[in-house]
Amino acid sequence: MRTRITLACTECKRRNYDTTKDKKTHPERMEIKKYCRFCRKHTVHRETK
Repeated sequence: MRTRITLACTECKRRNYDTTKDKKTHPERMEIKKYCRFCRKHTVHRETK
């Protein structure tokens, strides 16, 4: 079953993206480099609670 998660920018701490992930195959927190519209650059986004 896929779980809905929120991704937050590591620089400005704003929550920018909603996505899903499979907790069985990826139990650890996700980290993706994505565009932050508030910082106006590509930054690392981490999964939040």
